Amino acid sequence: MSGTVGHRALHALSERMKGSVLAPGDAGYDDARALFNAMIAARPAAIAQCFDAADVGAAIAFAREHDIPTAVRAGGHSVAGMSTVEDGLVIDVRLMDVVNVDPDGRTARCGAGATWADFDTATQTVGLATTGGRVSTTGVTGLTLGGGSGWLERKYGLACDNLLAVELVTADGRLIRADAGEHPDLFWALHGGGGNFGVVTALEFRLHPVGPTVMAGLMLWPGDRGRAVTELMREVMDDAPDDLATATVYLTGPPEPFVPAELQGARATGLAFLWAGDDIAGGVPYADRFRKLGPAVDLVGPMPYAEFNRMIDDPPGLRNYWTADYLADLPDDAIDAFVEHSDRMPVPSAAQSILFPWGGAVARVSSEDTPMAKRDAPWVSHPFVLWEDAADDERHIAWGKGLSAALKPFSNGGTYLNFLGDEGQDRVRAAFGDSYDRLARIKAAYDPGNFFNRNQNITPAA
Repeated sequence: MSGTVGHRALHALSERMKGSVLAPGDAGYDDARALFNAMIAARPAAIAQCFDAADVGAAIAFAREHDIPTAVRAGGHSVAGMSTVEDGLVIDVRLMDVVNVDPDGRTARCGAGATWADFDTATQTVGLATTGGRVSTTGVTGLTLGGGSGWLERKYGLACDNLLAVELVTADGRLIRADAGEHPDLFWALHGGGGNFGVVTALEFRLHPVGPTVMAGLMLWPGDRGRAVTELMREVMDDAPDDLATATVYLTGPPEPFVPAELQGARATGLAFLWAGDDIAGGVPYADRFRKLGPAVDLVGPMPYAEFNRMIDDPPGLRNYWTADYLADLPDDAIDAFVEHSDRMPVPSAAQSILFPWGGAVARVSSEDTPMAKRDAPWVSHPFVLWEDAADDERHIAWGKGLSAALKPFSNGGTYLNFLGDEGQDRVRAAFGDSYDRLARIKAAYDPGNFFNRNQNITPAA
């Protein structure tokens, strides 16, 4: 992709596209190649900024004609850096970010480049939403194709459970619409099977009445209250309705004016809280149960849903290591392991130790609805490790791996691929279980040459 021939080829591609083609040295190239994870610093030979599905088709044809390794980029939150490729072509769909809402039909259609901030802004104007990411800068497409865990999941299922249709360009250049009636096998695979089957250009979702004002927010305690908070969360969620979503989060107290000085820069225990019931007042008794623990910070109250969905946004440019495990149960021994290891979390840093309940609508699915396995897990553990200095890589990664290892005895063997880096094919298979072979057959039907391999990859069946 370098030299005169490469430049001529890129010029020819740019002539075929409405969007731009950026190469090293071009204005905007460095900004366009930057990902959420600062550990990934690949320099693509070119970034095709696609304006529409025709641009995507042109970029795919170009990459296949020139035998160029190719990645697909939307939000850029892939912790393993799968949305870029060294000296290859990045198909960047971020220009395709329009969100159209049908309030009467309670549906939304969005371009593949939309973020959850874009989506929530559009849908909340009419008091509707679907399950979206816990971080508003995350791309709608990547999160949904990997399953789509978010605050509304216990009530309305994962993001992929709310899909009505997906439009994508396949490796051979076909523009396909997959839904329950057209390409139903592919539509099933897109409910958690990742970016294995093509470049998505648009998605359609079912929407639900949410907000715009909900009972939500954060509470904060000193780090040594972590066990009490975690045990109470287990007790509260044991018989909680699907309207309630919570998470215990160990973190470094932020330097915010509402945080007491003694907690700023120190290990703290947080609780994220969302009541998605029709009546805001219905969430108050559940919040009050946590208030009995005397939080140092209590920000739980009526607030816009879209604001809550960006309360824990983390800035780009930090170094990242993520992993996750589905827990079969949360006995005292599991809480001991979670708390004891979280108490060793590096501070001060941006690292977080997260534990949250599943259940509800997440578990009310079968293998005929989604290829994701073991969704009946009642709890998910997620070491979400972020830090600034490359000199701290080994310490932070070791801590994240150690927390996962400490909770492995309580795992049901499943995992959520959107929370993983590159942990190998065994983990990919674990995420899909018995559905993996069916996915491999569908992969062979739509991408037999495994052109789309920069993902949590499914090997095409022979």
